[in-house]
Amino acid sequence: MQPFHLAFPTANLEKTSAFMTDVIGASIGRTSERWVDFDFFGHQITSHLVDDMDEAAKNPVDGQQVPAFHFGIIMQWDDWQALADRVDAKGVPFEIGPYIRFAGEVGEQGTFFVREPGSNTALEFKTFRDFDQIFAT
Repeated sequence: MQPFHLAFPTANLEKTSAFMTDVIGASIGRTSERWVDFDFFGHQITSHLVDDMDEAAKNPVDGQQVPAFHFGIIMQWDDWQALADRVDAKGVPFEIGPYIRFAGEVGEQGTFFVREPGSNTALEFKTFRDFDQIFAT
């Protein structure tokens, strides 16, 4: 695996850090007064403190209005279900609750979306019963 890096803005580093560690299970790496690095399932993501947050557009996908800007991870099925259960148990509202997208079609996948509360950035968590379907057409 080659780790990727992604940076996203936040209006509140404390809320972002608490959500990413307590709810998602990421660990904190390097920090400064204006940014925090997280180990996000083996990938480096960085949240930068900003003064302005823009609302993201949405796009229809399989009958749901999906946030156009989002990022996430593809997980093993049981890990995905465990994370969905943990998010729910912590009272975090789902932007789009756990469901099976493209049921019975090529690319069938489990998915859910949550918003990171410090930045309102959408995070998508996906799973496939068959990982060969990730790039299937």
